[in-house]
Amino acid sequence: MALHDRILPSPVAVLRRLLVEASSGEMEIQVAITLARVAASFVVAMLAGTAIGIVMGARRRWDLLLDAPLLIALNMPALVIIILVFVWTGLNEFAVVLAVALNKIPSVVVSVREGARAVDSELLQVARSFALSRRTTFLRVYLPQLTPYLMAATRNGIAIIWKIVLVAELIGCSSGVGFKLGGFFQFFDIASVLAYTAVFVGLFALIEGALLRPLERRLTGWRL
Repeated sequence: MALHDRILPSPVAVLRRLLVEASSGEMEIQVAITLARVAASFVVAMLAGTAIGIVMGARRRWDLLLDAPLLIALNMPALVIIILVFVWTGLNEFAVVLAVALNKIPSVVVSVREGARAVDSELLQVARSFALSRRTTFLRVYLPQLTPYLMAATRNGIAIIWKIVLVAELIGCSSGVGFKLGGFFQFFDIASVLAYTAVFVGLFALIEGALLRPLERRLTGWRL
């Protein structure tokens, strides 16, 4: 409030800009487009990362085979992956989802691999002794032990993926919050940048408090 300036707008100015964008309907449209991309990228990254992580954690041979590629993927700059995917597949929705998912998959693999390594083999032996089916063993014995690691990957994934989506939209999309932020930057419209940022931070804080925390308590209640 004290340092109100064009490049450092006051909270009142940011709120005023937020209300203008929201009343026009433009903000809702762009946020919905970005959220759809975030959701698609998140699902792809979690499914692929979980599958690879379980295999690497449970199979020593696969762990040794994929460890070096995983290390490379973890250290590959997100911007490089986005550019390469856009060049190879074109500027389209598939490219956005693929580029973002590829950036997130390695960290999911690391979390799930550690969870798979920590699974209690004695519990699995008990399941075999009771002749439980593979499906029941996976759902009732294996997966619950993996849940804390999956929730950690989920939290981290949501926090990172939406940021990467904005970068992808800034580079190669004609819609979405990232595209809008690029336009605001060109006109030094910092109030609008902060308005969209506030909306996104608020949305994901709501997702964390209203969805992820209750879900984690429910899924890990057996540990209490």
